[in-house]
Amino acid sequence: MFRLVPTYRGRHISNFLPSLLARCTLFSAAENCLENTSDGYEVGHKAFDFNHLFRCCNKLHFAKRLHALVVVTGEAQSILISAKLVNIYAYLGDVSSSRRTFNQIPVKDVYTWNSMVSVYVRSGHFREAVDCFYQFFLTSGLRPDFYTFAPVLKACKNLIDGMRIHGLVLKLGFEWDVFVAASLVHMYTRFGIVGSARKLFDDMPVRDMGSWNAMISGYCQNGNALEALDVLNEMRLEGVMMDPVTIASVLPICAQLDDLLNGMLIHLYAIKGGLEFDLFVSNALINMYAKFGKLEHAYKVFDQMVVRDVVSWNSIIAAYELNDDPNRALGLFYNMQLIGTRPDYLTLVSLSSIVSQLSDCRSGKSVHGFVLRRGWILKDVISGNSVVDMYSKLGVMDSARAVFETLPVKDVVSWNTLTTGYAQNGLASEAIEAYGMMQECKEITPNQATWVSILPAYSSVGALQQGMRVHGQLIKNSLYLDIFVGTCLIDMYGKCGKLDDAMSLFFEVPKMTSVPWNAVISCHGIHGHAEKALELFKEMRAEGVKPDHITFVSLLSACSHSGLVEEGQWCFHVMREEYGIEPILKHYGCMVDLFGRAGHLEMAYNFIKNMPVKPDASVWGALLGACRIHGNIDMGAFASDRLFEVDSENVGYYVLLSNIYANSGKWEGVDKVRALARDRGLRKTPGWSSMEVNNKVDVFYTGNQSHPKCEEIYMELRNLTAKMKNLGYIPDYSFVLQDVEEDEKEHILMSHSERLAIAFGIINTPPKTPIRIFKNLRVCGDCHNATKFISRITEREIIVRDSNRFHHFKDGVCSCGDYW
Repeated sequence: MFRLVPTYRGRHISNFLPSLLARCTLFSAAENCLENTSDGYEVGHKAFDFNHLFRCCNKLHFAKRLHALVVVTGEAQSILISAKLVNIYAYLGDVSSSRRTFNQIPVKDVYTWNSMVSVYVRSGHFREAVDCFYQFFLTSGLRPDFYTFAPVLKACKNLIDGMRIHGLVLKLGFEWDVFVAASLVHMYTRFGIVGSARKLFDDMPVRDMGSWNAMISGYCQNGNALEALDVLNEMRLEGVMMDPVTIASVLPICAQLDDLLNGMLIHLYAIKGGLEFDLFVSNALINMYAKFGKLEHAYKVFDQMVVRDVVSWNSIIAAYELNDDPNRALGLFYNMQLIGTRPDYLTLVSLSSIVSQLSDCRSGKSVHGFVLRRGWILKDVISGNSVVDMYSKLGVMDSARAVFETLPVKDVVSWNTLTTGYAQNGLASEAIEAYGMMQECKEITPNQATWVSILPAYSSVGALQQGMRVHGQLIKNSLYLDIFVGTCLIDMYGKCGKLDDAMSLFFEVPKMTSVPWNAVISCHGIHGHAEKALELFKEMRAEGVKPDHITFVSLLSACSHSGLVEEGQWCFHVMREEYGIEPILKHYGCMVDLFGRAGHLEMAYNFIKNMPVKPDASVWGALLGACRIHGNIDMGAFASDRLFEVDSENVGYYVLLSNIYANSGKWEGVDKVRALARDRGLRKTPGWSSMEVNNKVDVFYTGNQSHPKCEEIYMELRNLTAKMKNLGYIPDYSFVLQDVEEDEKEHILMSHSERLAIAFGIINTPPKTPIRIFKNLRVCGDCHNATKFISRITEREIIVRDSNRFHHFKDGVCSCGDYW
């Protein structure tokens, strides 16, 4: 491609040389070096300063012209000049031209081979880099030098290649070279073989700054924070000063260990050493302060930076985004655009999260358009995953699925994002379906995040057997002891009614943080075991584990379900006074629910009036729910008015108010509320109950007539109703919210989804075995009473989980003590 026929030499030079020389004023005299001959031009090439030409070559077409000049002047025979051509093509992004140029070098030396290997590494062609190294070693007859090994070790994408090259290092006697040894340390830590890396490091006779940094960063990348600090202390004892790379590696450790003091001392060290304005150090400081929630410190570092790159902007935007200040984060993004800094994929990740936090669907579409215009979805899977995650958090799962389907490449993160989106939006069945599709992709290997996304979906629908199958897989790879996966398993067993199994797992997982404690406290709370939840909280405090705001939400909810008003007030006091945790709206909502359920409606209302923050829908909703339980129409109407001011789109609140009127026989009020909901385009969420039999989850809707075993189910219910009446059961028609005849009311009660599921369970499971039912709404009072009779008649334990809590029915008694 680049070899020119001699008879055309002059014409080619005359065409391209003026434009090439125009790029560099030093070459203005070069035109005078061309002398006209009978064949065209004879080039006095000794006058050309090729070093300067290479420095000025910043576009690909100029590089090709320079290449032609090198060829016609005969400089292509120079190995040094040819190697520079190999590098300049790579620098300008044309790796294929680099390789072609390399192939045309007749006699290659070690420097030339090293250049080609480095070109592949810098361009991200790691497999080609390793193959090129093997070609060099096996076919060239040359001996690699210590410059050869650093880039090729960086290119190793599997441990086998790395160990093979390590063997060559030993064979050639380069193991004591500080540069090569540091590269080996870095290679082993990349693959998590920290022990081998540490042995190499300890055996090094001399260590340079790169060696220390490789070992420290290797420990950091593998989560060995304490070991990294040990190496840092050893380094300082030997009198080696930290450089910017060391500081940038160590600062994340301080955040990981929750050690703000050490982080600030390192910041002080950077200031004393004049390193605080170094770009890498400043970016690391911003990230560290952000993880501690010290946004004023993070912004001060950012504001004092002399030079900012896209990483600096991404860091400060992410700092505010991760600390729940999306408006400030968005403002910084606009500032970034104003000064002309081009956003990258990581900017998009933060921007997607910002839009989600602001619940701004319109801006979400703008972000999606922004990504499409740049073609990022087709180029980088991270961009597509971010958009799927954004739509999921906005609750627009149709758009999330549509973007997911357009991704040209789907990695495990793509599948995890979709599964999590469905699960978090209450679409557990769709989440399970997505996980099933992922399993069909043999090239996708589930990871920790996969299990954390699918287990809550199994919890939601009560798919205990499928959850247990996942548990079996996790036992095989020992991931069940991971704190997050283990916590999800605890939650799954607890929410599927297997509280003993949840406790067994709790005793096995690490309990240094509040995460597993929160899960097991919450599980006991929804089962109505508030005393046990409080006991676990006291054990948690005794072991020195600091509770967080989620701990107290679980505790207050547990007290509410069991009517422990004084204990709930104690928890609220401890949260504020002992732990300095300021209540959020969830805590206030739990306190209103606590007072309201216990019948202290005035106390609940006064608590709302004295709140330092404006009540939201959860607070007024708790009061309205209490009014329904205790039949207080006036306060219920007042609470609903306030509720519709802050959330007029939640149909559940209209249903609550309608039920209050219906229970009091005020059908005019019922019609008025239903008309209001209908005018606003709202529809009541249909009640459903599910049951898992033989690894299959059957779902029953109220009044369901389409199930294959419909006739058997209704026949079983009629038989059960007759037996219940013989034992004293009297249907409570106040739970029929339609103004119809009594015989129709009885049929409506018998057709409630939980009764259909219970009858199905009786038909399809062995006698006297437990039945587990999961319901999306609160169980009605008549069904609660009927289930007590059914448990007595069938001699079964019937476990029902409704939207609030568990009910364990056995021998005609419910574990809730009729308080729910």
